[in-house]
Amino acid sequence: MASQTALVMRLLASAYAVAEKAGTIVRRVLHSGDLGIVEKTGANDLQTLADRLVQKSICASLSKSFPKITIIGEEDLPSEAAEEDLIETGMYDVILRKPCPEKYSILKEEELVVWVDPLDGTKEYTEGLLDHVTVLIGIAYRGKAIAGVINQPFYNYQMGADVTLGRTLWGMLGLGAFGFQLQDVPDGKRIVTTTRSHSNKLVIDAVQAMEPHDVIRVGGAGNKIIQLVEGKASAYVFASPGCKKWDTCAPEAILHAVGGNGPIRLIMFKRISIGCICNIQLITVDKNLDTHPCENRHPLTHNVLVREASKKWLNFESVCKLSCVCNFFQR
Repeated sequence: MASQTALVMRLLASAYAVAEKAGTIVRRVLHSGDLGIVEKTGANDLQTLADRLVQKSICASLSKSFPKITIIGEEDLPSEAAEEDLIETGMYDVILRKPCPEKYSILKEEELVVWVDPLDGTKEYTEGLLDHVTVLIGIAYRGKAIAGVINQPFYNYQMGADVTLGRTLWGMLGLGAFGFQLQDVPDGKRIVTTTRSHSNKLVIDAVQAMEPHDVIRVGGAGNKIIQLVEGKASAYVFASPGCKKWDTCAPEAILHAVGGNGPIRLIMFKRISIGCICNIQLITVDKNLDTHPCENRHPLTHNVLVREASKKWLNFESVCKLSCVCNFFQR
């Protein structure tokens, strides 16, 4: 069946299987008791053995099956062959049986870019906040996230010894999002999720301007997006530099995929290039907006824009649920 399936569906099915293996690696490293922690740029920017092994596993596995695809991972690792036990060549059969959206049915390997965050929420991983941790694999075409996989290695870890650890969420534009139950925030509640460990005055001001009933501070971009789609938060606000494409590609695809077959209305993302650094990430929830207030504005003015947007546009009186993740990129 796989040989007759559209390439992008085979890639997504492979990414799902690879993400499942990645979750196993993340758990194995934790249970070994030796996380192999190193600081990259400081105490809030860590790398562990799990980061290194997972990225090696994902890149080697996908490269073996799809040699012409560009794969970009967060970690700067030396080029070396991956051990055989890190390689995953399986594909998730459920995805292979899904119909491919027509506009993606003839895509070629060399047209696709895979963005990999091997361990989103590394700091939380080292601190034992295991429900914050995710593995992110996003698929982009012409600078746009079109499909993504989010693995939660420790989902259900607080439910006792008899439960199955881990789950994998996935989605594709034009097809839908799967692996979770879409939920609404309780009526009348304005709940914001934001950064746990990378806050600053601008982030605090943007959050406070929204006058939320509650603020959930957690680690990991993938984890925050899960908070949204499962109805634990109304909006994700991170008005600060820091997010990269490997943080946002998979979650963006799942958000758009949910918008295609559910109650969430999405506003278009502003993109300048697939190979850029994200200067600002802001999620709004105003159902009356046809374009984002920051759209077509220079990213270096993001401090002023976020203050303006927070006060003028992020008015929860007209909330339907979630409108967008707005990513500004600069080379």
